[in-house]
Amino acid sequence: MTQPGDKKALGRVALRRGEADPEAELESLRALSERFGVPGIDLNQVCIRLEDLELLPQEIAQRRLILPVLVREDRVFVAMTNPTDKKVVDELEFVTGKRVFPYVAIQAALTRVIADAYEAKTRGERFYIGPRCPPEILARMGAQQSKKEEVPSSVRPPSLKLSQPPAQAVAPSIPTKEDGNNDISYSELGATNPDLSVVAEFPKPPPFHQEAPPPAPQVAPNAKTILIVDDEPEIRRLLSRVLSNKGHRVIEAERGLEALRMIKAHAPDLLVLDAMLPEVHGFEIARRVKSSAKYNHIPIVMVSAVYKGWRVAEDARSSYGVDAYVEKPFRLGDVVSAIDKALATAAQRASPISAQHKTSPADPNALSEEAERCLNEGVAAYQAGRLDEAIEHLKRGLAIDGLAFRLRFHLGLLYGKKGMIYEAIQELEQATEQNPSHFPVIKNLAVLYQKAGFRNKAVEAWERALRVAPDEATRASIKQHLVSLL
Repeated sequence: MTQPGDKKALGRVALRRGEADPEAELESLRALSERFGVPGIDLNQVCIRLEDLELLPQEIAQRRLILPVLVREDRVFVAMTNPTDKKVVDELEFVTGKRVFPYVAIQAALTRVIADAYEAKTRGERFYIGPRCPPEILARMGAQQSKKEEVPSSVRPPSLKLSQPPAQAVAPSIPTKEDGNNDISYSELGATNPDLSVVAEFPKPPPFHQEAPPPAPQVAPNAKTILIVDDEPEIRRLLSRVLSNKGHRVIEAERGLEALRMIKAHAPDLLVLDAMLPEVHGFEIARRVKSSAKYNHIPIVMVSAVYKGWRVAEDARSSYGVDAYVEKPFRLGDVVSAIDKALATAAQRASPISAQHKTSPADPNALSEEAERCLNEGVAAYQAGRLDEAIEHLKRGLAIDGLAFRLRFHLGLLYGKKGMIYEAIQELEQATEQNPSHFPVIKNLAVLYQKAGFRNKAVEAWERALRVAPDEATRASIKQHLVSLL
């Protein structure tokens, strides 16, 4: 009788030999999933919409062994042989502007499917269909063939119940000990204390040496607040000095998360935004600002040393709402001219909705009245048992204030309640960016990663939860849970 350990060994042998035996492949996949701490994806059971391959040139897919298997509006699921390759994941997130969820695949199968899928795309076909793709997945993807049509054997989407990993994914073995740490906590659904919206301070690393700050220039009566976001201190100092001498108030951020919090706290009149930033890249910050009614009136002057050419500049304007795009190294006069022009244009078009939702200087962290109403209506609908209606209220609120922690947190919990795990993860990840010390949001994020089969991400989130746990009993429980995961 074959023991579980023998099956894993056989799977590894099959993996090395590149054999295509279905049972051996699944055992290999389970071994890989266990090793990397992410779900595995059986490429024999996928159906890939071939237009999604536009996200990734074939040369890169073959060289890096990475394949988009499912693309949603704000997420992309990819098959990889090394799902811990953070550089590849980060690059894909930057290029696509989407959250990337990596799954591990067997190398021989992935190599084969990459070649077949791109070849099918070249022939003008719409889908790559794995040979054992279940009929219900075909139906869900709209890839059903008529009775007269023959489905090519080389061509047969992952299982698109977004509450589950794509395509019969093989999740790593995760202990499910009943210790109270395995379920999403809904106890805070309905807790709308405005204190939760206070922007958390972002700790800065200590400088190598402390310089005496120069005397602040006098602020002009019509001064504008300009946020400079760049991870190069020299550029921040240069622009800050010039803009301050012109009479503007200047604030600075060096990282993406810090920038988002400062936008929330200060509602600046203009952003000077580097495209390449640590943590959250500049294009993503631009997307969030311009998709929020409360902040979309803020002009953005983007600068970049990496992305060059008029096509990039045009894409930045059309896709991300950027008002001006300046390449590095830049002439200082060009940046100042772009800032002056953007401020003048913003003054001319002064949007009524942005004036309506402008934060009060006395209470810069408060939600606008309309967003607050959306939150309360969402909570009331949830308490009345109308889950879908509650979700729509919260989504409407986030369209007004996309940086509102309470709306984001509650929406994440409701998505979790509905079983929409990936949507819930995305909302709670963004909520932690606004309030990184709020225990319930981090704890629920850890549970969701665990339910989705991302063991390593679950461990990382539990470790973050441990640092902000409210009491010793909770800390002890999390420590015990971490031991079971590791």
